[in-house]
Amino acid sequence: MTRIDAKFAELNAAGKKAFVSYVMAGDPDFDRSLQIVKGLPGAGVDIIELGLPFTDPMADGPTIQLAGQRALAAGMTLERTLQMAAEFRKTDDTTPIVLMGYYNPIYNRGVDRFLVDAKAAGIDGLILVDLPPEEDEELCIPAQAAGLNFIRLATPTTDDKRLPKVLSNTSGFVYYVSITGITGAAEAEATDVGPEVARIKAKTDLPVIVGFGINTPEKSQAIARIADGAVVGSAIVGKIAAGKTVDEVLDFVKSLADGAHSA
Repeated sequence: MTRIDAKFAELNAAGKKAFVSYVMAGDPDFDRSLQIVKGLPGAGVDIIELGLPFTDPMADGPTIQLAGQRALAAGMTLERTLQMAAEFRKTDDTTPIVLMGYYNPIYNRGVDRFLVDAKAAGIDGLILVDLPPEEDEELCIPAQAAGLNFIRLATPTTDDKRLPKVLSNTSGFVYYVSITGITGAAEAEATDVGPEVARIKAKTDLPVIVGFGINTPEKSQAIARIADGAVVGSAIVGKIAAGKTVDEVLDFVKSLADGAHSA
């Protein structure tokens, strides 16, 4: 059982929905980013998605693109992202960390070496938006053999013919992208998302977590009511970009987490 599996079992036993937060590793710099990441569990975050900075983030809107650029400009690399996870693990051995990004940095490092290093750093799962199920032999299957969950994205365009392929070899949870388009482009609507979540849950026993377009405590609550939890990224990253203090960022995260947990 991975930390992700254990977290969902714990939440299920307590009758609670999950709150997942995304932050870009190294934004605006290593030290402040680490402070924020270390503070997330205390702000109510159940699972941390740690963004891996990359030069060509095809699924990300301007907010997260700029966060990646700030992180890269500050010297953030895959190596330092793993170092950040390892630093976090010195004081927290239970909160799951999902590394989210693109395949290129991992391919460049070498899959075998990356998986050993990621496991040692305390990474629990991977979300790679540019590796479809047809490429499972590339990373998905080796990652799961190494004890890491491989979390797949389903979208509004994932029809019933495609869905079984998307769900194959997926573990940890299914990430439902609530809107068509890039991160931060539109707002999620529970009335639109509910039937899609139900359609996916009819085909899998995995939790279904909804992300993209969630930016307020009320929205977090509404989405968590019709799914197994909510993910917020761009709204949090936007606070960091605006120069908010670590405490101000974490207060905002707590308001979002409280919304999801009250669902």
